[in-house]
Amino acid sequence: MKKQVYTAVLAAVLAGSMIGTSVSAEEGQTFTVGICQLVQHEALDAATQGFKDALTENFGDSVIFDEQNAQGDPNTCSTIINSFVSNGVDLILANATASLQAAAAGTNEIPILGTSITEYGVALEIEDFDGTVGGNISGTSDLAPLDEQAAMLNELFPDAENVGLLYCSAEANSQYQVDTVKAELEDLGYTCEYYAFSDSNDLSSVVTTASSECDVIYVPTDNTAASNTEIINNICLPAGVPVIAGEEGICSGCGVATLSIDYYEIGLATGQMATRILTGESDISEMPIEYAPTFTKKYNPDICEELGVEIPDDYVAIGAEEAEEAEETTEAATE
Repeated sequence: MKKQVYTAVLAAVLAGSMIGTSVSAEEGQTFTVGICQLVQHEALDAATQGFKDALTENFGDSVIFDEQNAQGDPNTCSTIINSFVSNGVDLILANATASLQAAAAGTNEIPILGTSITEYGVALEIEDFDGTVGGNISGTSDLAPLDEQAAMLNELFPDAENVGLLYCSAEANSQYQVDTVKAELEDLGYTCEYYAFSDSNDLSSVVTTASSECDVIYVPTDNTAASNTEIINNICLPAGVPVIAGEEGICSGCGVATLSIDYYEIGLATGQMATRILTGESDISEMPIEYAPTFTKKYNPDICEELGVEIPDDYVAIGAEEAEEAEETTEAATE
């Protein structure tokens, strides 16, 4: 049974992720870690960076990264994974679903950690998934509470009637998300319609149709959409159609609001999992999938202002936290 599990299992990991957790490799020992990232965009980049930071903090120069980007092509993921297997890397990070699927097909021996994977049961076609993949695969999930995302749409647009569900049909976890959100929104009284695009080539025409037929558009955590937010925004904003996004990167490019996780944090957590595997502290076959401990309501102030969307006080402006941290750093430096 597919489960939406929202657990604080990462809390302890993140609390100690960069504090007092330095691990020393045996003298002269090095680890080579292959990183296969499906495509370059803000969320996946943050997860990869968190992963690398955690391992570098723990192993220093004793860890070597072979980082490769598939530029959005699942076939290239397979080529990258095959090169990792041929080179005998010690561990593989599969960032995004297509990368994980390629890694699972490429080796059943080298430890594989996924990150930015919404639902492992869907990605790996595991029936009655219980939270632990087993074998040589584990990792972290970027699944946010889909029922709460639907509730957010209802909170901001209670008078809307038609909601378009915009997603890439080639991404299995995108299908899972829109199916789940559709059921939630229909329970709230909305009429929902799927608007699927196969890749970036037909995205513009699909978005144009959706924006002409819908009051609001929902976009899940979808890698193709995340890489093409400018296309979505250039159509939806002039049409006056707001977008609720599944994650912050998409929201910053074309959305009004999101209930999102911190991708850097799940990257850190994945790096801590990798540390335990490489040192022999943990057996990957017994490691359950870990989920983000917190979710934040965020909004895009520029798009909200242009569309005249009023945001409740419990939402955080995208970029506000980073600006506050930068200000605190500047103040500390001048003291």
